[in-house]
Amino acid sequence: MTHSQARFIVNTYHIAGKLIVRIFLGLFAIITVFPFVWSAILATHDRTTMFTGGIDFSFGDKIETNYASLLSIMDFWSGMMNSVSISVIGTTISLLFCSMAGYALAVFTFRGKTAIFSVMIGSMMIPPVLTLIPYYMVISAMGLANTHVAVWLPFTINPFGIFLIRQYVVASVPKDLLEAAKLDGANALRTYWSIVLPLLRPGLATLAIVQFVFLWNNFLQPLVVLNSPEKMVITQMLRSVQGVPNTPWGAVMLGTTISILPLLAIYMTASKQMIAGLTSGAVK
Repeated sequence: MTHSQARFIVNTYHIAGKLIVRIFLGLFAIITVFPFVWSAILATHDRTTMFTGGIDFSFGDKIETNYASLLSIMDFWSGMMNSVSISVIGTTISLLFCSMAGYALAVFTFRGKTAIFSVMIGSMMIPPVLTLIPYYMVISAMGLANTHVAVWLPFTINPFGIFLIRQYVVASVPKDLLEAAKLDGANALRTYWSIVLPLLRPGLATLAIVQFVFLWNNFLQPLVVLNSPEKMVITQMLRSVQGVPNTPWGAVMLGTTISILPLLAIYMTASKQMIAGLTSGAVK
């Protein structure tokens, strides 16, 4: 075998390997996106066209009927606004608290630091279902039952968020920069706000996406503490109509499709910061 033949075989294997990888990635992307596309397609059909015949990938003409039905069976936009307010407030406060706690665990030295961090990491392994009863008892004792505060407040201090920010500070914030700020007379709060926080924007963007999606999709906690129809979130409302006779599945699919749009918006907005420069704004 000549050198040119060997090189041709190597290049062929290399191209074939890249092609196989792309095929698998494309297949996984289709599997991931298909439920959302299928939901959007079903939102244009009603029960008659949805459950008769085989699988139909064409769009129907029932979207206006489904929208009218959606508004008649639930206060859809009220539920959307409730979910938006809970997710935005909870995510904003969570970013502040998690960044402060993560920064403190990464930079400061104090007694019990390792124990606190270990307990926090260990708490991430507890299934959320096991905490529902203590969660309800605490919320009731605090007089927060049937309020939106009860939905977002317990999740503002997120162990995963603190862990994420701590690891990000350790990996991306130079100690020399912190020492320079200290020599310039900046206190801990000023250093955190003016020096560290701009460096954490990519990490905060990641945490914002995770936290917003969690609060938006949260179903168990609102189901436990919210019982007034005007205070229900969109996940509760969509679930509450699925058990009634002759469920208008077209309207449910339309509501589900609309409820996905804020998640896409927050991802497209925050993902730009995820790829931003780590030192963006800090050198000033």
